[in-house]
Order: sequence, then C-alpha cells, then structure tokens
Amino acid sequence: MRRLLKVIFSRLLVAAVLVVLQIYLLFIALYRAAIYYSLLPILSAIGIVMALYINTRNEDPSYRLSWTILVLSLPVLGVMLYLLCAGRKMPQKLARGTTMASHRMADLLSQDKQVIQDLEEDNPDYAKIFKYNIRTSNLPVYRNTTSRYFRSGEEFFPVYLEELKKAKHFIFMEYFIIDDGEVWQKVLEILKEKAAAGVEVKLIYDDFGCSTTMPRNFAKKMNALGIETYRFNRIRPMLLIQMNNRDHRKITVIDNNTAFTGGINLADEYMNIIKRYGYWKDSAVMIKGDAVWSFTDMFLGMYSFLKNDDESIRYGQYNLPHEIENGTGYYQPFSDTPTDGADVGLSVHLNMINSAKKYVYIDTPYLVLNEDIKRSLCLAAANGVDVRILVPHIPDKRYVFAMTKANYDTLLSEGIRIYEFTPGFNHTKNIVVDDELALVGSINTDYRSYYLHLENGVLMYDREIAKEMREDFLQALDLSKEVTLEESRKVFIIIRLFRLLLHVMAPLF
Repeated sequence: MRRLLKVIFSRLLVAAVLVVLQIYLLFIALYRAAIYYSLLPILSAIGIVMALYINTRNEDPSYRLSWTILVLSLPVLGVMLYLLCAGRKMPQKLARGTTMASHRMADLLSQDKQVIQDLEEDNPDYAKIFKYNIRTSNLPVYRNTTSRYFRSGEEFFPVYLEELKKAKHFIFMEYFIIDDGEVWQKVLEILKEKAAAGVEVKLIYDDFGCSTTMPRNFAKKMNALGIETYRFNRIRPMLLIQMNNRDHRKITVIDNNTAFTGGINLADEYMNIIKRYGYWKDSAVMIKGDAVWSFTDMFLGMYSFLKNDDESIRYGQYNLPHEIENGTGYYQPFSDTPTDGADVGLSVHLNMINSAKKYVYIDTPYLVLNEDIKRSLCLAAANGVDVRILVPHIPDKRYVFAMTKANYDTLLSEGIRIYEFTPGFNHTKNIVVDDELALVGSINTDYRSYYLHLENGVLMYDREIAKEMREDFLQALDLSKEVTLEESRKVFIIIRLFRLLLHVMAPLF
C-alpha cells in the first residue's frame, strides 16, 4: 500500500498523465483538421512515404517493422508519434554533453599492448572480441585484476558496506534506483561519516528510476550533508525524446582500488529485506586492481557532463595508486550510450553468443529479443551449442513478461532451453560461455538497454569466475521450471494473439 500511494502521488504519474493528455489533444486537433479539410487521403499518402523512409534507415528490422505497421494502419497517430518521438538518439544538448564528456575521458584511457599480445597468445578467438571493443569504443583490456562474484543481494550487501567503510579518498556512486529504506539508510550513514571525514563522496541517480522512491529535493538534501549529488535527465511532463534516455548503470568506485557493478540497485527488495515478487535473484561483481580505473573513468565522464564545469575537474587526481592484484584473467569494463554509434552492449552479447562452442547460459529479467540476437541464439543451438536462458516466473511488469513469452515458441523449436525461476523474480543480467568468458552488468536483453539507455558492464576472460557463474546458473535451474514447446503452444488463442501483437510492437515500448 505504501508503494502504491507513492506511485499515485509521484511526479512520474503526474508527468505520464500530462504526456498522454498532450498526445490525445494533439491527435484530436490533427484528426479534426484532417476531416475538416479532407486531408485523410493526403495523410495516408504521407504514411506510405514515411513507411518507405523508415525502411531505408539503418535500424533494427523489428524496429522498422513496428513503426511501419503503426504509420500505415493509423497514419494520423503514427506519423505524429514518429515525428515527435521515434528517434532513438538523444536530443542534441544531451547527446553533445555526454559525447563531449566521453571524449574528454578518452585521453585518460590507454591500452597496454603487452596485455593484448598475451591475450592473443592465450586465446586468439576471444582476443578478437576484446579488440573489437577497443577499436569501436576505446575500451582497454586489463590484467593485474581480481574479481569476486556475488550470487545474491544478501551476499553482496555486507561486503559492499565494508568496502565503503574502507574509503580514504573518494566514493563515486551511480545508480538507476535508490529507495529510502533499510538498505539506503545503512549506506547513507557511512557516506555521511566519510563526507564529514573529508572523503569526496559523489552520487548520481536517474530521475525516472527514483521518481517514486525519493523526494524531488533528494539531491538538495544530499548536498546539504556534504554528498555531491546530481540527478540525470530530469522528468518533465512534455513530449520529449530525451525522456526515453535513462541512466540505467549501477556503479560504485572506491579510491580507484575497488569497483562494484551488476544488476543490484540500492533498494530493500534487491537484498530480499522485503518481498515484492517473491525471492529476488540478482548478481554483482567486485573488481580490484588495474581495471577499476575504467570504472572511475566512466563515472567521471557522466559527472563532468552533469556538473557542466569541466574546467574545475582535475581528472588525473583520481587515478590513485592501487594494490597490485595477481589475477590470471583479462578484464574489460565498458559503458554504452545511445550517442556512441557502437551499440556496445548489443555487440558484446552477440560476440559472446557467437563465440560459444560448448554452452552459453543467459540470465535476463526481460527476454525481448531483437532479430540479431534471436538469429545468433538459434544458430548457436543449431550448431550443437547448449543454449539455456533463465527468466522470471513472477514478473515485475506483466506486459513485458507477455513479450518474453512471445519469444518462447521460436526459441524452443530451435532446441533452446528456457527456464522460469519459480521462487520469484530473476533480475540477474549475466552471460557465461564455455567456463571461460563471462559478463556481469546492467544490460537487459531488450530494446531499451540496447538502444536507449546508458548501460555498463564488465567482460571477463577468467575461468575461475566463469565456472562460479556457471554453477550459480545451474543451481538456479534446480529451483526453476523448464518450459516445454507443448506447454508454450497450449495457450488460449486470444492470449497468443495478444502476445504476438506485443512482440511485433515491442521496439516501441
């Protein structure tokens, strides 16, 4: 009830109602004008021209299909919406700011050539994947790095608090969701103590993600406590493309020595202190050593954009000496934005799937696949690769779960095995391949993560952590229900048609 009341009286609901009202009024005005001036045939012709234009663009085929159907079937509404909000790229100001921030930080990243030579000698096939990310996005590969994998929020949180307490120089935090509950209060107590002791504490949060969990003056309150705080992309009740672009990253960096990332936000349900959708399954990874500098760099890039005061930021002061870790693996932290033109998250997923020789295991809360991912999964299964996917059994968004189920038939018929995590909600965003290659991060297998959101993760060629993640995955399967093709097809026709409609229109959500 408390959460429901928060939503009802939140800025998000008010903004959503006002946006819907704007769409309705604009549609009514255009439709009446079209009727009065007999413009419907002209608008239909414009819809045909728009459909042809859409299909000449270098976009995902499913994305083009969705908009083509909309502008041809409902030309007044479709053409209006396409012109207003079809762009998947950020508006100019936001795009320029984040791009310039990334360019400023790029000079601080450099690739140790010896690391790449060692990687090529160790595994030439994996070296190609890492080198692709270097070429397209200037993402260095590191050694001298160790990692610790966390199978749940309960396992993660005590270690997270202890590492925060060790901070002597700075704490950087960037999260999509922060909720004012037991988790945040424990974190906040440490942050206040550290800020009072002279440690630099900087916090970035997404305004949409925190719209129902934190008050509008949250940043002001934190700044008064000595915690330098910024909100990303303020919610405005207007028809703006940029409202689609959210900061979905989950990053904490401590003294350039320790970094955390994964699917876990700072809210009670992620640590199973409260239950919202049954047991909340999630994961995170702690990185120590050389690779942490890329996480420091990621945060500073966003910070420099939001602060809008690049002249006063001395970036080099944060490249602090750190403990040398004797890790045996290769680590490539990465970030992805709608402005980089590289679709890094999608490319990492595709390259991992295509590299698999024995198995590829995928954890995802939202199985809303584009055509490239779907083809790669089906091809891997046809080549004899053991492809398994774990999704939730108890969904957090029912319409997205319907989209997930819409993919079952195609995947199952190709020999891909799909499981639903019966204890609750699987929010984990992991991929593990052949006991060697592993990914932990914030990226969902859906259109928003691939094309609209700012995301991050860490690609690891480390057999130890890969095996640990594989064991975690298989143990979760023991608690899960395997979906069969017969069961998937044994659904009432109306529900199947509804899922089909959602599947076709998924790129627009």
